[in-house]
Amino acid sequence: MLTGLSIRNIVLIEALDLAFGQGLGVLTGETGAGKSILLDSLGLVLGDRADAGLVRAGTDQASVTATFEFAELPVALRNTLAEAEIDVEPGEALIIKRRLRADGGSKAFVNDQPVGVALLRELARSLVELHGQHDDRGLVNARGHRALLDRYAGAASADVAEAWHRWRAAEAALAAARTEVQSAKDEQDLLLAHLAQLTELSPQVGEEDELARQRAAMQKGERLSGDLAELQHLWSGSDSALASLRSAARRLDRIAGEHPLLAQALESLDRAVIEAGEAEDRIGAAAEALAHDPALLDRIETRLFELRAAARKHACAVDDLPARMLAMRAQLDAIEGGEAHIVELDRAAQDAGLDYRAKAEALSVTRAEAAVRLDKAVAAELVPLKLDSARFRTAVVRLPEDRWGSGGVDAVEFLIATNPGAEFAPLGKIASGGELSRFILALKVALAEQGGAATVIFDEIDRGVGGAVASAIGERLARLAGQGRDDGGQLLAVTHSPQVAARGNTHYLIAKASADEDGGTVTRTSVHRLDACGRQEEIARMLSGAEITPEARAQADRLLEQA
Repeated sequence: MLTGLSIRNIVLIEALDLAFGQGLGVLTGETGAGKSILLDSLGLVLGDRADAGLVRAGTDQASVTATFEFAELPVALRNTLAEAEIDVEPGEALIIKRRLRADGGSKAFVNDQPVGVALLRELARSLVELHGQHDDRGLVNARGHRALLDRYAGAASADVAEAWHRWRAAEAALAAARTEVQSAKDEQDLLLAHLAQLTELSPQVGEEDELARQRAAMQKGERLSGDLAELQHLWSGSDSALASLRSAARRLDRIAGEHPLLAQALESLDRAVIEAGEAEDRIGAAAEALAHDPALLDRIETRLFELRAAARKHACAVDDLPARMLAMRAQLDAIEGGEAHIVELDRAAQDAGLDYRAKAEALSVTRAEAAVRLDKAVAAELVPLKLDSARFRTAVVRLPEDRWGSGGVDAVEFLIATNPGAEFAPLGKIASGGELSRFILALKVALAEQGGAATVIFDEIDRGVGGAVASAIGERLARLAGQGRDDGGQLLAVTHSPQVAARGNTHYLIAKASADEDGGTVTRTSVHRLDACGRQEEIARMLSGAEITPEARAQADRLLEQA
């Protein structure tokens, strides 16, 4: 609930700090004292548009700080804060601050963390529900009527939402599978042609590198073929150097025994013959390894061209072609298996749809039954509020199938007819300001056990009524302030009615005073929490006007005692 409101430099308010508690708090004061300023100030922290005209004359900026405390954060509020990455520990206050500059700029903070105004508006839904003469939010907004009726009925609307999301997910999976299979079918002929080409080509991992190596070796052989042929000629034949060495070795062998130096020379010559023979073998092996076969080189280059052309065609490396073949086979297999999978997904989507329809139909019946009960509950509140000629109806309308959703198959709207024989119309369109506020009060009382925002504010709900009707309004406001929440609830009412004011647990007097200061006359608005004597005096003023009579004080005492 709202526990504190601190205002600085807003219009006629220079500095004001207010503390609020549970139950019904009433705010009174003479016309023009500044009650609307309080609501405008609170509106700033709830995300209303920043208006530079709210900044007090002669100052550069204004600020409003609202403090909210909870025994336990409401789920919707906790989720909104979590999405904004704002941590609020259990028992910690939620402090919202809005600064407004004289040039119209503004900044917002939640627990000292800078935030956007959109977040303030989102938080406001769970924090404060304001009903006034020109209310276009809360119960007047038809977008929230279905959820209110569901809470009143205790309906399992969450089950319907879950069933809807399961159905949508199943339909999405089915559509995706159908698209995938159809796409594969559209490409089936092309896949078959590509796979046949690759199968005929039969690429192997590492083949490109091996072919490139062979081609490079053969190209070297082509370049060295002349030198190798000349070398082989030098090492072969009867007049070759090797033949001469061998002939010399044979002759030296016959005379080597004649002198030790000849024997040594023979050993050296034998080594030379051996080394030369080895050189001859290596030259031959090199010539064989570098043999230039034009036909083979042509086949190697043709194979490389085919492999690389296929890789370019399929936008991959040559070594990836075997994997691409496997992927094509998998796609073709998926066309056959995909049909069976689609049958399974179609069955799952149909089952999910039937489950949603069953749950939504049951919810629709529950809503229709609850609507009848709610209409009776609201009707019972209308007569004491001097709306006995009015009628209230909760319209539960079946939606066309293309508008079904997580909320079910119904649209719900609260309708009223203010005069006998008049047609029913939306709540906010045909009721006058005073009627609208009383309709909302009747609805709030009927829906009290379903809860709502943490703090409810009624702005001059008693305008234009008095006597028994004002007493009925006060009694219902007090009842509403004590119902619907474990913490007892909080309701604030700006009122001109002494009957309503007497019902308050706390009473705040809003007053305006002018004083001569340097530079001219300065007007300020102040707010005071009244004690018992102050309450009696203020209610007596509301009863009698400017001159407070003993009779008015006596009447004020009777109202307070009755309350």
